[in-house]
Amino acid sequence: MPRWATFTDKRLLAMRLCDLGLSVEGSWLVRPIKELYTELEAAKLTLRPHLWLSQEWFSPDGIPGIAIPFFLAHPRLARLERKLMGEVEGGRHDQCLKILRHEAGHALQHGFLLHKKPRWREVFGPSSQPYPDAYRPNPRSKSYVLHLELWYAQSHPDEDFAETFAEWLRPGSRWRSRYQGWPALQKLEYVDTLAKSLAGKAPLVRSKRTVEPLSSLRLTLGEYYEQKRARYAHRYPEDYDADLRRLFSGTRGETAAKFMRRHRAQVRTLVARFAGEHVFALDQVWKEMSGRAQELRLHVPERSDESAMQLAVVLAMQTVNYLHKRAQAHPM
Repeated sequence: MPRWATFTDKRLLAMRLCDLGLSVEGSWLVRPIKELYTELEAAKLTLRPHLWLSQEWFSPDGIPGIAIPFFLAHPRLARLERKLMGEVEGGRHDQCLKILRHEAGHALQHGFLLHKKPRWREVFGPSSQPYPDAYRPNPRSKSYVLHLELWYAQSHPDEDFAETFAEWLRPGSRWRSRYQGWPALQKLEYVDTLAKSLAGKAPLVRSKRTVEPLSSLRLTLGEYYEQKRARYAHRYPEDYDADLRRLFSGTRGETAAKFMRRHRAQVRTLVARFAGEHVFALDQVWKEMSGRAQELRLHVPERSDESAMQLAVVLAMQTVNYLHKRAQAHPM
């Protein structure tokens, strides 16, 4: 056990990331990584992404590898992450494996330069398309698979491919029946054909280079969390007015602000459970929306039972924008 595992939070936050001395080997991460490799082997794909610890989940352009957040490599750091950020992304075995499959899609794209294939661009769009500062996904769309939360496949062609590949790779996904009648099925069928064409072939790009490995990160844990919380808490112009006026169209009775305070726990649970939004970001968006509702002096309509569910949908959508505003620095 590393000596810092018994440190107080204050003392731990003063440590530099590079001094943690962590590695993937010897951690619980070995198990989901082995499962990912087994799934790739079953698909007859030779690519085995190399993995290293860094600040966030990402797969760098031009490198068929995967960076994993350092806090997943030790339970003491996972507890600190949960305390300061409200959750641990990939902290459960099933969550970790889902993200690994997604990142493996990026690694496959980088290793075989798939984005240069004309058919790939026809199916998913140009990889050169800029990542949006924010986007408003359509939860009802059937043109994209549903793998990670946040309707992430809708954010960019690269994410669309990574999500489609992850859904295709997942054992027991039954993607043909699950997506029957969806336009997304055509993407899955293309990935199926593509993967079979790559079976047994060595990647074109075999670089084992790492980007921002933990050993090179000289900021302290305190600085890391200060920056991370600032990204999630960053206030940016967002027009809540139209959604709020539509939801709270009443002229008298309970105020929207009071209604939102009363239903905060219920709505937060609904959104976190079904949309998977980051709880830290949820709280930030909720604070802004309730404050704006009070400024506008809005009231709850008579059918307030529907308002809570509608409010949950609006909160989910606004939080998607909120998260993707800061996510482009290290897209998955």
